[in-house]
Parts: sequence; C-alpha cells; structure tokens
Amino acid sequence: MPFERQTPQNAPRKCTWEAWDANEHADNLTDWSQEYDQFSKGPFYGRIDEIRLEEIQVFKEYTSNALGQQCNVWPESLWIGIPVEGRGCRINGHQVGAHEVMCQPGGHDFELVTPDTFGIYGLVVSREWLTRATGGAARSLLHTAPDRLMRLQLPDHTRQATTFLIERLLGTRPEQLSVKVHQDILGLALAKILHEETPNIETPPSYRHRKQVVDRIKAHLTTCEAPPVALSELCEIAHVSQRTLQYSFTSILGISPIQFLRLTRLNRVRRRLSAPDADTTVSQVAADWGFYHLGQFARDYRQLFGEAPSVTLARHLP
Repeated sequence: MPFERQTPQNAPRKCTWEAWDANEHADNLTDWSQEYDQFSKGPFYGRIDEIRLEEIQVFKEYTSNALGQQCNVWPESLWIGIPVEGRGCRINGHQVGAHEVMCQPGGHDFELVTPDTFGIYGLVVSREWLTRATGGAARSLLHTAPDRLMRLQLPDHTRQATTFLIERLLGTRPEQLSVKVHQDILGLALAKILHEETPNIETPPSYRHRKQVVDRIKAHLTTCEAPPVALSELCEIAHVSQRTLQYSFTSILGISPIQFLRLTRLNRVRRRLSAPDADTTVSQVAADWGFYHLGQFARDYRQLFGEAPSVTLARHLP
C-alpha cells in the first residue's frame, strides 16, 4: 500500500509502501524481481521507504519476520545493502559479519536469509553513473565476479556516515529533492565506500558442496509434480546422507531440511491462494503440495501466517 504516489516523470520519486504479506511486500521494491518465503511464525508486516533519482535507487526496508529471499536487481546496476544491525543475515549461504555490507551486480540472482525484525538500507546505482561519479575507483568492483562481491568489509565510521546520509535523504520532503544535488552527495559517499571496501572472500572448504546440495533440493521443488514430504526423499534427490543433508541446510540457510521443506510447501500454498481463479479450493491446493490431513494443514498454516487458509483465499478471489 503506497502512502505517497510518485511525482511527475523525470522528477525524484518518493514512496512509502506497506504490506501484510511477505511476497506482496517483495513486489513493492521498484524494478526488483523478488520472491519472499516467510520462515518465522506470526502475521507479517513490511515497510519500504524509497526514493528514485534518475540513475540511483535509495531505500530502507523493514520486515517483521524471518524470510528466505530470492532477489535480482535491475540490470546494469550495482546494489549495496547495509543491514541496520549486523546480526543473523546470510547472503548465498554466507553469514554477514557486524562490520560487513553486501554487494551484488544487477541482473544476477542471489539469495538472502534474514532474521525477525530486520532492517536494511539499500543503494542501487547504474553502472554508467557509478563510473562517471567515481572514475577509476569503481572499475575493480564492477569487474569482480559476483561470488567475490557478496560481503564487503567497511570501517564503522564509513558505514555510519553512509546510513546517516540515507536517513537524511529519505527524510527529505519530496518538493525539496533535487536530482543533481542528491546524486552528487551520494556519489561522494560511494567514492568513500569504494576507497575503503575490502571483499571478504573467505569460504569454508565444505561451502560449495553444501550449497550445491541445497540448490539441488530447491531446483527439484521448482519442477516436481509431487513434492517430497520425507527426509529420506530429500536424501535421494540430493544423493547425500541424512547427516550431510542436515549440515548443508543448517549451514547455508540456518534451518533444518525438514523445516525448509515444510515452510516451502506452506509458502507455495499461500502463493497459490493469493492468486486464485474461480475454481481454486483450499483442499485442492493443499493436496497439490502434499498436505492431505486438512486439519493439521490448517493449524500449521494459521500458526505460520496468522490467518486461516480460507481467509487468504477469500481475500483474493476474483
């Protein structure tokens, strides 16, 4: 739900969006391609405060519940994400440290796992503008492989100065926004970040194998007609032992494989109920995702999302 509509074309655009569904919230961030799965129990609330300049997107995002986020930023851009608090966030299975920020190029899929009550500042800039604004300082970052860009170490004073600047910008009244002035200010901040950033490229020896195990399960769930429901089925799909499967999921996503499977299935049901046609029924969608005990399914659904599946369906029926 927007509080303030966009200003006329070619002027800075300032919006505040609220959502009470995680995946609807994912759609609110302008020009991003995202899908959010809710991981923790209870009603969801999300808010995005966003400003779009000509070649820069600035935002602050808040999410009430732990999430699994599949993300892709608009093409020919660079995203820098600064968690409000350095705790509990993962990017592509890597823990983000207290003194680290995240970075990924546009047009490239990446995954975030975020905790309850999570806040993050975001800066997305076009590659052309970044090159013009910072000169040669941006060259190494723009030509670095995405898997080496994920975590950048920054001194506290640079991090604090950047987030202070973003807060001040987001607090500026729409009529006081100036594209050139604010782009110049952000250019100075980004030049400072580029001068001081140090990529964290440390990778545990088992990381790549564990990430492959998790990705194999995810790929199967995307294409399968009958979703697996047991741990033994997941082991067969990934061709690993139960111990390896357990270690892979807890180290990459922070949850067990059975938790992941159950949460994924419940989120897929919610997604279907939120985009129904005239023939959609709760029982059929639940059965499609392997929930055959409807009473238990309804209890699990209500516990995770804070409402009955029938309420979700009724709200979205055409």
